[in-house]
Amino acid sequence: MSENNLLQQVQALAGSEPVRFGLILGSGLGHLAGSVDGVAIPYGDLPGFPHAGVSGHNPNLVIGTLEGVRVAVFGAREHYYENGNPAAMRPALELLQALGAEALIATNAAGSLRPDIPPGQLMLLGDHLNFSGLNPLIGERTDRRFVPMGDAYDPVLRQALQAAAVAEGVALPEGVYTWYSGPSFETPAEIRAIKILGGDAVGMSTVPEVILARFLGLRVAAISTITNMAQGMSDEAISHEHTKAMAPLGAAKLELVLRRFLRDLQQTS
Repeated sequence: MSENNLLQQVQALAGSEPVRFGLILGSGLGHLAGSVDGVAIPYGDLPGFPHAGVSGHNPNLVIGTLEGVRVAVFGAREHYYENGNPAAMRPALELLQALGAEALIATNAAGSLRPDIPPGQLMLLGDHLNFSGLNPLIGERTDRRFVPMGDAYDPVLRQALQAAAVAEGVALPEGVYTWYSGPSFETPAEIRAIKILGGDAVGMSTVPEVILARFLGLRVAAISTITNMAQGMSDEAISHEHTKAMAPLGAAKLELVLRRFLRDLQQTS
């Protein structure tokens, strides 16, 4: 199905009013889609959409309003480690652009390298390290592939999210997120290397989506929910089940921040 046909299919179900923001939900955060007053469309009904086969995700596209702002919420993502495709989220983000969105807010579950950002806390992404060396634009034939990444994480959006966090009494320190391909977790030596390189948190997503979003001209912000300390940073056992169990602790804070961000956006529009 062509991109235009996919757009028509979605608009037939959710209406043609443009969306303002897209939101990608990370592991254990899928329940946030239920806060949207709108229409849920299963990924399986959308040709070319991500596979998104990781437990703890909610593979539905939900389009509707949240705090008075029209949003498109992606309840799941396809990770590189699922099928070896770093551009797996491209069809979803191309649809988001076609729906009229001005920006993307990505969320993820991550491991912390900083004792002052423990499990249950949030971290606002100020920059990233592509530790995997992969790129979703490999194979793109046009000169658009040479995307500048100097302000990949939009300063204005970051400031607005920080203000929302302060208003809600939620700590939102800023840090550098490091993309590791997965699906195995990092070794202690890899974590030591990432720390030397300047990484503050590590995870298996988000970076390819940020690159794609900037390629498509979308502004970007991203927030990590810290679910564990990175390997070698504590004695806790790291597992995907642990990630899913810990994610809701930060998700409640994340929902407060996002709702306040959208309410403030409405008041200043």
